[in-house]
Amino acid sequence: MLLAEHSPIRQLIFRWKWVGLKSWVSVHLVRHKFGIDHFVSTQRSDRTGVDRNASRQDTPVTHECIANAQAILSISRKRLCMQASPETREAWKLLVEALRENGQPELAACCVPECVYRGFCPEFKSCGFAKTQAFKAAVAAYRNGARPND
Repeated sequence: MLLAEHSPIRQLIFRWKWVGLKSWVSVHLVRHKFGIDHFVSTQRSDRTGVDRNASRQDTPVTHECIANAQAILSISRKRLCMQASPETREAWKLLVEALRENGQPELAACCVPECVYRGFCPEFKSCGFAKTQAFKAAVAAYRNGARPND
């Protein structure tokens, strides 16, 4: 059902929190809006006592999410891509690994970058992964049901 992305996967709901996430990484993630709600700690000067205009972009924030499985799959396609910011990719990889370790190995196995999902790289400037044997193996594993123990 996860690979086919049938509508019932929108009923699988997950909640997680990043603590100490760089503000600019949080901005990358908050751009995703379908099937996900974001709750990011405020930087309002009247609430924090810190001049917001003086805050750096790497100011740590707490970023909490509630999302369905469809949103997690969709976000994975963008944020696991090698063209995504390394810091943002690493934050998303932590979520996928947490899914794997906490009873959702099938969902984690379906979290792949766009190139693996499509079978080719749709980016304007490819990282080159789609021309490797590792890419072919990743596509084959995904198409064979994304079984985490294969």
